[in-house]
Amino acid sequence: MNKTTNTTLIPHLGVADNFFTRGKGLLGRSTLSAEEALWIHRCNSIHTYFMKFPIDCVFVDRDLKVKKIYRNVGPWRFIFPVWGASSVIEMSAGTAADLKINVGDQLHVGT
Repeated sequence: MNKTTNTTLIPHLGVADNFFTRGKGLLGRSTLSAEEALWIHRCNSIHTYFMKFPIDCVFVDRDLKVKKIYRNVGPWRFIFPVWGASSVIEMSAGTAADLKINVGDQLHVGT
């Protein structure tokens, strides 16, 4: 949920919070729908080596405030560490713009 705009963003949010799931990320997937995303904990930089599709990367701090957004990151790219970010939400390319996510937005993940 984007608390800044009071809108639901991603209904199906996967969580990568251990060594194996964080290391695997989206590798092995051939697509990702606009209703899916992966939240990778303890992560302030990513790579897209061996990926099969482009993604949007929304880096957030510990309070889930958006610090930086990288759009349409293609395969075989490396994103350097984002200052102040503690995790990243990866979604299909174009989704961050479609959902109108902006730097400074306050996000919320419901349990």
